[in-house]
Amino acid sequence: MIRHSAQPEPAPRPALCAAILDVDGVLLASPHERAWREALEGYADPAAFTTAIYQAVAAGKPRLDGALATLKAMGVAQADQKAGEYAKAKQARLEALIRAGAVKAFPDALRFVQAVHDLGWPMAVASSSKNANAMMAPIRLASGVSLLDMFSVNVCGFDLRRGKPDPELFLLAAARLHIAAEQCLVVEDAPAGIEAACAGRMAGLGVARLGDAALLRAAHADLVVTSLDEVAVDALAAGQLRRVTQ
Repeated sequence: MIRHSAQPEPAPRPALCAAILDVDGVLLASPHERAWREALEGYADPAAFTTAIYQAVAAGKPRLDGALATLKAMGVAQADQKAGEYAKAKQARLEALIRAGAVKAFPDALRFVQAVHDLGWPMAVASSSKNANAMMAPIRLASGVSLLDMFSVNVCGFDLRRGKPDPELFLLAAARLHIAAEQCLVVEDAPAGIEAACAGRMAGLGVARLGDAALLRAAHADLVVTSLDEVAVDALAAGQLRRVTQ
């Protein structure tokens, strides 16, 4: 009888010591999804653009990539030729919504940022959106500090060669934090973002604010929560990602 040697156990993950946070859907209830939907007028039925479609094809991606994926998902003919125009329409609608005050911070996210800051962890904010900084700047924590100023590294809106699910954005953030990728915790709400974290060998914390926990688990998030209050900060202090025990 041929005996096969046991498969070696995967090497344990190094202790986590830094955090990289996405903006839209993690820190802020921003109007990105609404802008994508309303800009569809003239291309497809906006009412057919559901949250599930947004999360699956547009969330977390660079604008042009999201535009093309959305038009294809909606069955729009000649999507390749129309994506640039649709992306511009979405951006114009987003800027109008931002001016109208349609951006709100998630209270649990502000508490989480403060708690991680108090641990002494360096933090980076990383989003493909070129609007992220403008949306974060007016938001204040309980201490009065701007949300934008809580991060020692900011790589929002960079023109990179590849968007999520490629890990380029997160690897850039880790490099600027001067922390090994394996020791970084990425906080994301989009499956593409979790896939990018996994591709970069980072721990992925999925925030399922839209009833999409299954999608985040399918993307191989290390932990999925519906609120960042569910994350055990004492475990983070020991370099581990755990859920609060009841």
